[in-house]
Amino acid sequence: MSDNDISTAMAQLEAAQREGQISQSAAENIRAWLNEPYLEEYADQVVEHLTQGKLKELDDAFWTVIPFGTGGRRGKMYPIGTNAINDRTIGESAQGLADYVKEQKEQLTGKPLACAIAYDTRHRSRHFAELCAQIMAAAGYKVFFLDGYRSTPELSFAVRYKECACGIMITASHNPPSDNAVKVYGPTGGQLLPPHDKQSIERMKSVTRIKRIAFSQALGDGKVAYCQDEVDEAFVDAVLRQSVGGPRDLKIIYSPLHGVGTSAVLPVLEGAGFTQVDVFDLHATPDPDFPNVPGHVSNPENPQVFDAIIERAQEVGADLIMATDPDCDRLGCAVPLSTDTSGPWTTLTGNQMGALLADFLLNVKKASGELAPEHYVVKTLVTTELIRRICDDYGARCVGDLLVGFKWIGGVMDELGTEHFVLGTEESYGYLAGDHVRDKDGAVAALLAAELAARCKAEGITLFEKLDALFRRHGCHSERQFSVQMPGEQGMEDMKRLMARLRDEPPTSIGGLDVAGYRDYASNTQVSADGDRQPLEGPTGELVIFDLAEEGNYVAVRPSGTEPKVKFYMFCHDSPDASSQDLDGVKQQQLHRLGAMEADLRDFAGV
Repeated sequence: MSDNDISTAMAQLEAAQREGQISQSAAENIRAWLNEPYLEEYADQVVEHLTQGKLKELDDAFWTVIPFGTGGRRGKMYPIGTNAINDRTIGESAQGLADYVKEQKEQLTGKPLACAIAYDTRHRSRHFAELCAQIMAAAGYKVFFLDGYRSTPELSFAVRYKECACGIMITASHNPPSDNAVKVYGPTGGQLLPPHDKQSIERMKSVTRIKRIAFSQALGDGKVAYCQDEVDEAFVDAVLRQSVGGPRDLKIIYSPLHGVGTSAVLPVLEGAGFTQVDVFDLHATPDPDFPNVPGHVSNPENPQVFDAIIERAQEVGADLIMATDPDCDRLGCAVPLSTDTSGPWTTLTGNQMGALLADFLLNVKKASGELAPEHYVVKTLVTTELIRRICDDYGARCVGDLLVGFKWIGGVMDELGTEHFVLGTEESYGYLAGDHVRDKDGAVAALLAAELAARCKAEGITLFEKLDALFRRHGCHSERQFSVQMPGEQGMEDMKRLMARLRDEPPTSIGGLDVAGYRDYASNTQVSADGDRQPLEGPTGELVIFDLAEEGNYVAVRPSGTEPKVKFYMFCHDSPDASSQDLDGVKQQQLHRLGAMEADLRDFAGV
């Protein structure tokens, strides 16, 4: 690239900025990619974009630096740009992690400099995984590489099993096919916690030179080692140790949603003795475009994902449908409303499945005489309080004062120890039992869901009917959430304004219920309806919860840590007396209440 080419490109850039076709922030980042020596390998592509007038593409790719969210760095893939997933942004993440862990080795871990790396079925996942391996090997790390598509929980397991100082997973979870991401893990097998999360991010932001050696050379020199066969076997064994036994007469249809799930869920179910497992053929093939799911988004949180599978289940007489997201750390389920499996089916939410698993595991411990007050279940602040009520009923502890993100659940496990750990669960379809990983695990969730469903079948009921029994005992709980997309530079400003308005001009009523006050976790302040302010115990983070006049009814609002959107969570609860007398009527009332809540919140947000 000649100096004249750069000068011409700079002039084109200045003109585009003057005409408002490229924002100031994008222009600043583009200048660096044209002039900084350590970015010279990308200058040709930047010049080409300017020459061809691809100004919208440049502005989208450079207007900000792609953020580090709750689990890593996630976004749309594009070959250049600070606001895209590409070799540079992935490389910065890996190099920053390598540098930070080495600098903090004694404080962060006493383990050898080793890193486990895995990847999912997405476009360029293998390429990015090899890139990270090249960087970690060049930094002096021994790299344990899982060759082939593997699950995120197996990567977490590999970090612990191979006694690594850190780990890297290449996956964008349930995002659209255009996206990819890098997730980084510390020596516990969990994502980094304070102060290491923010400190490592600052180290990643400061990266200039990225050093790497050829993957083939690192493999030949023993700096990179394939370990998938050994880790696969150990991982499945560890998951199977969470089995609680019981009936196995259950016909299951399982969907990996074009992801990695067959590498984890199938050997676990087979090892546990579930012999009637059919993989849904339309979703069986690993495919980064997710061709056979609605909108090409493989998210088990979306009930439409199950429509075609339910039709199949009704035809063949299946008892349970399970689906995992592309990296197999989340599990969704669909169940028949009655023992007539050819009749109507429904999907279970993450809150509902979390409550069912909590009750199941606590009941197993109680029946065996093992249950003690020290046993505990962990959930987040936006996960149903039905779980807390279940724990109270069993005399167990519920740790529920956590921000969104499974890393906080893993942190509680390390703080309290795992001897009495029962279950970690969050509303976004993440569950964990056992101490083999420090992340949500679709394989262990599938195992336990199958065992619970088989016990219910042996008792002549379905999981749906089991959930109704919990509602009658603890009161009916209904939850709903929706998101408001706010992409781009303008979206970031809109998000900030919305969160500020929620605090400065909070709504006085939501869904026909008066707002009794709100909890602001950013400032750790509790504000009553009359404006009185009191300190709020709990974590510090970007989350506001509005408590409504009827106890158990509330709304939570937070910006997503991984996507450009604001998430709204709505919660309803009615007493056990009302729920046991007319459960169907209470469900309908709560459905109406949730609809009114959503309408008010959308009106407040201007959408």
